[in-house]
Formats: sequence, structure tokens, C-alpha cells
Amino acid sequence: MLRKIIRIDAEKCNGCGACVNACHEGAIVMRDGKAALLRDDYCDGLGDCLPACPTDAISFEVREALPYDEQAVLENMRKAQKTPPSGGCPGSMSRRIDVQHTPVADTGADQPSCLGQWPVQLRLVPTNAAFFDNARLLLAADCTAFAFASFHRKFMAGKVTLIGCPKLDPVDYAEKLTAILTDNTIASLEVVRMSVPCCGGIADAAARAVQKCGKAVDFSVVTITPEGKLLTMPAEGLSPLGAR
Repeated sequence: MLRKIIRIDAEKCNGCGACVNACHEGAIVMRDGKAALLRDDYCDGLGDCLPACPTDAISFEVREALPYDEQAVLENMRKAQKTPPSGGCPGSMSRRIDVQHTPVADTGADQPSCLGQWPVQLRLVPTNAAFFDNARLLLAADCTAFAFASFHRKFMAGKVTLIGCPKLDPVDYAEKLTAILTDNTIASLEVVRMSVPCCGGIADAAARAVQKCGKAVDFSVVTITPEGKLLTMPAEGLSPLGAR
């Protein structure tokens, strides 16, 4: 099948091994001092290894490759004794979160929603719509609104909200995001992702869309932990046409 998969440039690789540790599927190994893709079906195409590479030796390519085989990955990780505690993707690892609840008086009135358009699912939203005119876009991973208590007020107010899950949605968001940025006047694009590795795909797709559209779009990424903590705050005025 034709799909997105990583490509490793051996000439650029300095043999540091950072990508091997960053790949949670065990798809990358070291051979003769260089990083190499072990098997096509071990690579999920999300690119968690890309930001770990200090020499930019890893990129994406679209080519004929075997489909991602999660069962083969789990078996390989089991043999290598790298299986996460609950098995499977680290992002789906079961855990209990201890939350300290502060009682809030019930005033009988719900907080108003900050959602200003419909639909919100990236796969359903049109590439051109009136609400995109001079819009500030918020691209959020599905789980973020559940992890961060003040999500509407903190992130959604005054923005056009788009949501998706790079792990579960069988599409590359970059193509549609590029069309939205190209066909409309977009003021800014803020990505809110979870800290789990598989969520990196949504930020990567957004960065590639900013690159491809050829416009100066303020771009920022915020990371939220499952416990609802902010790891990264938006960088003011960031407009990386060459962002990654």
C-alpha cells in the first residue's frame, strides 16, 4: 500500500541513537553506527523520532510499504522486553489520576460555550468557509479538552476550533490543513496536543501545512499532560514558514 513512512538519511546521521529511544514502536535500530528502519510494518508514520534527531536526518516520504502492524510491534517489544506496563502504545497506557476536587457552589447557571462554529472535526469541516475569514485557528487533539479544565476559556475563546486524533483518524491532516491555510486568510494557528508520544502527529501535520501554504502564519504549540498541566505555552509572534 502507498503510505507515509519515515526515511533516514545515512549521510546526515551522526549515530547518536536518539531516534532509537524516541521510537516507541521499536522501528529504528542502529546498524554499523547509523540509524536504520528495521521494518516498514513497525513504523506508524507519526514521526515521534523526527524532533529527536539533532541532524535532521529523518524525514517523511510517501511510498509503497507494508501497513503498520501493531500486533507485530507488540510481539517485537515483548521479545525485546520493551513492552509498556499495560502493553501497546505508551499513549494508551492505563493509569489512575489522583485529582483534588475543590467544591464549587452550584449557581444554577452553566458556563457559556466558547465554540463559535460547526462542524469542529477536522475531517468534516470544509476547506473554505465564511468563519475562516481572518480567523485564529485552534487545532486541538481530542483528549485535550477533557484533560484541561478551563479549555473553553483558555484556548477556544475567539477562535475557530478544529479537533482530531492523529492516532485514530486514518488520514494525514497536513493536506487538508494546507488547503485551509491556502484558501483562506488565517491570522494564526495554535496547536494544543497531549504529552503522549502519539499526539506529536497533530503538531507535525500543522507545521508541515504552514510550510506548504507559503504564508506567514503565526504558529504555536501547547502541550498538556494527562494530569491537566501545561508543559508549553504559546510563543508570541512565532511565524515559522520553515517550522517543523
